Amino acid sequence: MVQVGANRYGKAEIRVVRVARGAAPDGSDVIRDWNVSTSLSGDLDGTHLTGDNSQVLPTDSHKNRVYALAKELGAVEPETFALELASFFVSSQEPISRARISVEEYGWTPIGATGYSFARAGDLVRTTTVVHDAATGTSVVSGIKDLVVMNTTASEFWGFPKDAHTTLAETKDRILATAVNASWRFRPDAVATADWAAVASTAKQTILGTFAGTYSYSLQQMLYTLGSALLSAVPELCEVRLELPNKHHFIVDLAPFGLENEREVYHADDRPYGLIEGSVLADDAPEAGLAWT
Repeated sequence: MVQVGANRYGKAEIRVVRVARGAAPDGSDVIRDWNVSTSLSGDLDGTHLTGDNSQVLPTDSHKNRVYALAKELGAVEPETFALELASFFVSSQEPISRARISVEEYGWTPIGATGYSFARAGDLVRTTTVVHDAATGTSVVSGIKDLVVMNTTASEFWGFPKDAHTTLAETKDRILATAVNASWRFRPDAVATADWAAVASTAKQTILGTFAGTYSYSLQQMLYTLGSALLSAVPELCEVRLELPNKHHFIVDLAPFGLENEREVYHADDRPYGLIEGSVLADDAPEAGLAWT
């Protein structure tokens, strides 16, 4: 005997660019460049068991609603857009009890004085995931990914266990580089009043300042320090999750060429790499939000 298990369906990676003409304070255009994914759950057993599609809103309709909502809402914050889209699907589709909306936002920086010229800002991707559940409420997790940072010194790694396969030498001075992927969970009572743009800006500056100001003995230590700093800087948050790939830099042996290498020339090794992951929670953090799932 078998039965239908947990399932969901949606439209993945809907690319939408919303240009708000003259919407900036100085009269320049504003760009919202998004990659939107929808995922709906609810009473969908029929389509799995018998092919009855009467409860299945076509994913093409998901895509079209994204385009229409982008027109209706204007150049809003990605959290505002995701909250509205998730609520729409749950309220308009009777069999749907949960909507999960993910948004990746790609930044653009104005150039020149035209008000309509931009260059792609490649320093990071802003992320948002909203889950709207008819029974349990709304959860919001935002974040950034691919924020590449480096300390050329002020990093050590030593005192680790060694076995028959250990070849890594201990070091009291190394390059520490990583691509910060950070997600932060908002407290439920902060969702209605959060200033999404301010939180994103504060979080980025906190990450950069903390990374630059921390003497590191391990990437794990850096992870905890970054998470703690974010919780302290943004009281609307209750949990921070971080993924920190170790972007290894190894000193090149220049002795065969009769040259000394006093920590000046490195080989940037892209793989394999260490991947450090973890979460930091406030003491009073409520149970993990739906948007983590």
